[in-house]
Amino acid sequence: MSQRESVKPITYLKSNAAELVREVNEDGRTVTITQNGEAKVVVMDVDTYDRWRSALALMKLLAQGEADVQTGRTVGTEETFKRARKAIKRSDQNG
Repeated sequence: MSQRESVKPITYLKSNAAELVREVNEDGRTVTITQNGEAKVVVMDVDTYDRWRSALALMKLLAQGEADVQTGRTVGTEETFKRARKAIKRSDQNG
């Protein structure tokens, strides 16, 4: 667990919600909330959440690309540019 992350029981969240939100927002730290000694939820600021979602989306795209390469679902550079030129031409004609 990093120094920017801490663990608090759910009773702390119940008693100090506004303070916890302020701390998380100002410090950018992540807080794990436990219930009966077991981690249940994580509280984080919106900027951190957005970065995590972006990173997750990128990792999914990379995994999908790797799977495509391994199964041979790829197109060479020449074919890619040929398709792009066709799409641009169609767009110019319709637009």
